[in-house]
Parts: sequence; C-alpha cells; structure tokens
Amino acid sequence: MTSTLPGLRDFYENPAVPVASGTPRTLRQTRVLATALTGTRAATVLDVGCGDGSAAAVAARLLPGHRLIGVDWSQDALRRAAPRVPHVVRGELTDHGLPFRDGAADAVLLSEVVEHLVDPDAALDEIRRVLRPGGHLMLSTPNLAAWYNRALLLAGVQPVFSEVSLRAIHGRPGTEVVGHLRLYTARALREFVAASGFEVVRLTGAPFHGVPRALRPLDRLACAAPALASILLLHARRT
Repeated sequence: MTSTLPGLRDFYENPAVPVASGTPRTLRQTRVLATALTGTRAATVLDVGCGDGSAAAVAARLLPGHRLIGVDWSQDALRRAAPRVPHVVRGELTDHGLPFRDGAADAVLLSEVVEHLVDPDAALDEIRRVLRPGGHLMLSTPNLAAWYNRALLLAGVQPVFSEVSLRAIHGRPGTEVVGHLRLYTARALREFVAASGFEVVRLTGAPFHGVPRALRPLDRLACAAPALASILLLHARRT
C-alpha cells in the first residue's frame, strides 16, 4: 500500500501471498465502527489495503446506507476485490497517494496493513489527510507482545508474526511468509497513532486463527488484556 522496494512490489503482486484479514476481527472492528457512525448519514468508508475484498464485503453488510470503497496498491488484489466490493480504486499510502480530496472520508479501515509498510509515518499522514476532522480510524495489527510470544522469546525463539526473510520462515513456528516488516506492542501502537495526529478512543484485543486448537481458549481469554492479546484492534479519531 505504500512505495516499496522492487522485491517487495513483486512479493505483494504474487497471487499466492495472502491478502485477507480474518472475518472474526473484521466483524469486531465493523461493529465498533457502525456504533461510532450512528447518526452519520451516508458515510464514506475507505478500506485501505482491502486485499481480495473479503473483509470489505463483510463490513458492507454491517454498514447499510454507507458507501464503502476498497483501496489497494496491488493490481492483483484489486482484480480479486472487484466482484466483492461495489467500488475499488488503486491508491498508495504516500503523500497524496490516495485518490481522494482532503477530508473526503468519514472513516478508514486499516486491517492488517500497517505491519507491511516501509514508511508507516507517511501512511498515517496520508490517512489523516483524507479523513474529515473527527473521522474514525479502525486499525488492526498483530501484537509483538502476545502472550505466547513472551514465552517464545524467553526460550530464544523468534516471535510469531515476525519474519526475517521474504523467502521462508526461520527460527519460529509456522511456514507461511506474509511480508511483515514492523510489529507493535499495545503501548507502541497507542503512542505511534497518537503522535500522528489521532486521539485513541479504545484499544482492544482479538484472537488469532493460527493458534493451535488446544490453546484457543487461552488465546480468547487473553483478549481481556490487550497487552497480551494476539491481535490489537485500535479505534482512533482524527484530531
């Protein structure tokens, strides 16, 4: 979603690279957004980094009467999103890389995107530009300090979600390479978003579908403490 090195551009245009966030966390985010948009008529909601459009399609069902637009840098992702999302456009998270005027959007969904960005500061600047004052940012990202990552680090194992190569997974559980470049703790995410001109309204946790089945009850329990949760879900407003 932002200007990348040639190798990264090729990586994200590869149809084999996953480009969808999970449905459960999309439902959590969209329910919060639907409540926040109560009283707002025909809001414009941008799903920035929409991937294959599956999350946007889920969100659209919970946002009747609002206009949802899928935005992505990858042409392959947009081709897959087009049948699912009424409106899709190509855009980048760089200076004026989103094809919208200043303050055009009422809300932005940024689901599982910020961890892929070379320049997340420029990305939030661009999102802030297209949001109206008081507009909503719904951001989700993996938690570097998830409960199991703390144990893995103590054992000298690379944390889940972190990647040291675009070719293969090394030093940690799992086999799927998805291109994570940056990871956040709950504290770091709050500070980063606030420093970018947003007021953090709420930070909650969500489970991760990749947790082994036997450990899923514990993963759901950890959601009560966002600092330990697998996934961080943040709601902020543009100041």
